[in-house]
Amino acid sequence: MKIGLKYKNKNLNLDVKRGNFFQKFWGLMFCRRENAKVLLFDFGKPVKISIHSWFVFFPFVAIWLGEKNKILEIKKIKPFELMICPGGSFHKLVEIPCSRKYYNTVKFLVEDTKSLNSR
Repeated sequence: MKIGLKYKNKNLNLDVKRGNFFQKFWGLMFCRRENAKVLLFDFGKPVKISIHSWFVFFPFVAIWLGEKNKILEIKKIKPFELMICPGGSFHKLVEIPCSRKYYNTVKFLVEDTKSLNSR
């Protein structure tokens, strides 16, 4: 599935794997960095829930989206963080692994490129 986002006046098209009910709890946990796919979690209504990166052995970028895929917040998440809270409610969450496959996408979204692949 493809999702289109607009950021810094540029269009970003991502090939995402839509997460089902159970994958909303699992996310990128226990995935290998190079095999991990971009995940999309659609909650269908505004929610304000926190996420964690326990058992995610690599950094990733979380993008919280509002209605019509408007980017509300972007954060680079380090492995094994206990609680990551968004600034407000959101409709969708996209998780992009920091890997060679998505390097250019992550670099575009995150200013601090030196620490993209650090633990």
